[in-house]
Amino acid sequence: MSKLFTPYNLSGMQLKNRVVMAPMTRTRTMNDVPDDVVALYYAQRASAGLLITEGMPVSEEGRGYLYTPGIYNAAHVQGWRKVTDAVHAKGGRIFAQLWHVGRMSHTSIQPGNIAPVSAGTVQAVNTTVFALTESGEPGPVVPGQPRALETAEVRRVTADFVHSARLAMEAGFDGVEIMAANGFIFDQFLSSELNPRTDEYGGSVENRQRFLLETVDAISAAIGSNKVGLRISPFGRLYDLAPYEGEEEIWASIAAALGQRELAYVHLYYQPVYTQAPVPAGFKAAFRKTLGGTVIAAGGFTREIAETALEADELDLVAFGVPYIANPDLVERMQNGWPLAESDRTTYYGVTGALEKGYTDYPAWEAN
Repeated sequence: MSKLFTPYNLSGMQLKNRVVMAPMTRTRTMNDVPDDVVALYYAQRASAGLLITEGMPVSEEGRGYLYTPGIYNAAHVQGWRKVTDAVHAKGGRIFAQLWHVGRMSHTSIQPGNIAPVSAGTVQAVNTTVFALTESGEPGPVVPGQPRALETAEVRRVTADFVHSARLAMEAGFDGVEIMAANGFIFDQFLSSELNPRTDEYGGSVENRQRFLLETVDAISAAIGSNKVGLRISPFGRLYDLAPYEGEEEIWASIAAALGQRELAYVHLYYQPVYTQAPVPAGFKAAFRKTLGGTVIAAGGFTREIAETALEADELDLVAFGVPYIANPDLVERMQNGWPLAESDRTTYYGVTGALEKGYTDYPAWEAN
């Protein structure tokens, strides 16, 4: 049997295969609370060894896109409980991705219409967020000019993550994944181009990674490190994240720091479409060796590429994103050699019309 379809012990949690459904924002919640349609969407895909939810803002401040379901109040817990119950009823496992976008937001969706926050005041300009346009209609807008978080506010954001992690466990999730990839708030602190701080969260490599590691440790203390995953995107270029001096050094330092922490996993996204420069030769192998624990990888995988990487011991679990949109039974299709359906890009995001369109209306494979 292909290694891709063999069970895996994830920090004491048995996964039925090594296929992971990657986190994907779908903007399907009008009131930011998951409903029965969202529960069906995840339940349809529960044959994956592990499901990771779309990014869930840990506060109103952490939101950068309209119609993304949060995890910071009692209504969110009730809504997500529908999802976890539906997934568990199908024998699935599911982690909640905790998210703060930092500067990737806009005043129109910030509490009190204030500026988004970041490590500093550098605005993201070569990108957009989904917020309210000048006419008040939902649409793509350039992120707002951010303000730099005060030192005490950085610690408050960590506390927001801890609060959301506790609520996620209350909602029945099997664990949480900290979203520290794709140019969002943690990347903004790591980057020497975006972080001009002179407090303990800026300057040296040690200081710039402090926010991330303090948050990892605080969540681990609250719910157990074996229930905590972390997603990072070394050398990523999404959302106007530019190269910066010492980039390879900081990722090597983070690998060493994470290797001292017994997390459930580290989820690497190498962004094959968006990376402007190749990842340095040997970096992936060195990162895995230094880390020592479970590695999930995402980014352009097919069954064949996944099997090759698993056999070469480059990773432990493989995350698939876009293929899961149109193929709720992706595991079965790959395992049986059935063809994959193509997804309709025009329905990837949005809440106009029927919520089910391009979301829960893709059928499982049926042999003619």
